[in-house]
Amino acid sequence: MADDYLVRIGKLIRDARQHRGWTQSQLAEALGTSQSAVNRIERGNQNISLEMIARIGEALDSEIVSLGYAGPMHLRVVGGRRLSGAIDVKTSKNACVALLCASLLNSGRTVLRRVARIEEVYRLLEVLNSIGVRTRWVNGGVDLEIVPPAELDMAAIDADAARRTRSIIMFLGPLLHRMDRFKLPYAGGCDLGTRTVEPHMIALRRFGLEIAATEGQYHAVVDRAVLPDRPIVLTERGDTVTENALLAAARHDGVTVIRNASSNYMVQDLCFFLEALGVKVDGIGTTTLTVHGVPDIDVDVDYSPSEDPVEAMSLVAAAVVTESELTVRRVPIEFLEIELAVLEEMGLDHDRTPEYFADNGRTRLVDLTVRPSKLEAPIDKIHPMPFPGLNIDNVPFFAAIAAVAQGKTLIHDWVYDNRAIYLTDLNRLGGRLQLLDPHRVLVEGPTRWRAAEMMCPPALRPAVVVLLAMMAAEGTSVLRNVYVINRGYEDLAERLNSIGAQIEIFRDI
Repeated sequence: MADDYLVRIGKLIRDARQHRGWTQSQLAEALGTSQSAVNRIERGNQNISLEMIARIGEALDSEIVSLGYAGPMHLRVVGGRRLSGAIDVKTSKNACVALLCASLLNSGRTVLRRVARIEEVYRLLEVLNSIGVRTRWVNGGVDLEIVPPAELDMAAIDADAARRTRSIIMFLGPLLHRMDRFKLPYAGGCDLGTRTVEPHMIALRRFGLEIAATEGQYHAVVDRAVLPDRPIVLTERGDTVTENALLAAARHDGVTVIRNASSNYMVQDLCFFLEALGVKVDGIGTTTLTVHGVPDIDVDVDYSPSEDPVEAMSLVAAAVVTESELTVRRVPIEFLEIELAVLEEMGLDHDRTPEYFADNGRTRLVDLTVRPSKLEAPIDKIHPMPFPGLNIDNVPFFAAIAAVAQGKTLIHDWVYDNRAIYLTDLNRLGGRLQLLDPHRVLVEGPTRWRAAEMMCPPALRPAVVVLLAMMAAEGTSVLRNVYVINRGYEDLAERLNSIGAQIEIFRDI
């Protein structure tokens, strides 16, 4: 039992250190001890006194332990406040996790600039570290350096971390080039044959990968004699499916054609990164990608992922719902044009700057200023489509936006089986949302928001939608257990506070 507590405390210390952007050596220097001692502490292999825990907490500016059980993180929101000023969009969560997986293709040193500091990234870093990949935050904790070992130790994989990230499925594409047999944990809820997994298998079998799923693991075997001899046609134009096919094709010694490919923002960022590795990709931004593979990749590469259009949409929605004037800077406009066209139809007052390039030199950005507007419900239903249609992840934000518009709006979230149900949580805050079936919600506005205390929905985007509604509701609301928000957003509460929100982070004692 004592050993278990040491492991848990060690993980807390490691997470706090990584959040600070420190290496083990930097923490050791601050404590006046050795890097090996810090390593033992973080692995739970060294007894540690309360005095040392306090010293570590002070050094990292983080409360490692508290009296009683430190439960999950909650948010206390004082609503009815107007936002103002300007806020920058951070780098794309979905691009960052794809690039972390893609770093396994490279035997050299990879540096990713301005990586999103979110739970999803931390879980992938835990998995990468456990199999021997060296990672460290550099340049003041802003950028991430990744150096793989000559041989990956898949037997030592951190299964708990792997099961807490859906992105682990994108290890399949790179790993099939590195070993003939391997095991990979899969996230709870995934099952071969479901729509989220089988399309991956269909694409990767063309590279000789065969999978058996037993006891919570993928058992992978690679037949090197099997090579794609004709174009790969994806049965689903999914983002991660396309990324896995790209990762497999990148080190295939030949030309691979991928049809019905997603051309969404994270796929484009992955293509740009592959080009930095020396892999030529034709057709970026279209549904047919032609990959000229390179069998051995050993380069030192420096890459800047672009900004996140879904976070940009979150911030636009925050301004709309709180009736605020707000400038959202560094918006990847190519991936938000349909959403803005719908909002214009609804009556949104906004303007945008001329376009400029993101740090990757490819993605087009603008600064967008949103003003308080009298919105009308759109004539047509809100529904997602593969890019360049309305982004699947942006659909939930229209539930909150429609709730402040005059009239009735039909939202058809046909992609996910359960997500529309979570949108009805807005009814707890005064919304009038009617669930027509598991995919369709009828939203009636305008809404007089009211404060409430509630549990965070288990889906990322609906959870943020509830938070935005709380920001608009007069009074004090509480949103409990917000881990799901931390999976996809970096310091969201603090950043919203910087533009006028009043959100307090707290834990149960």
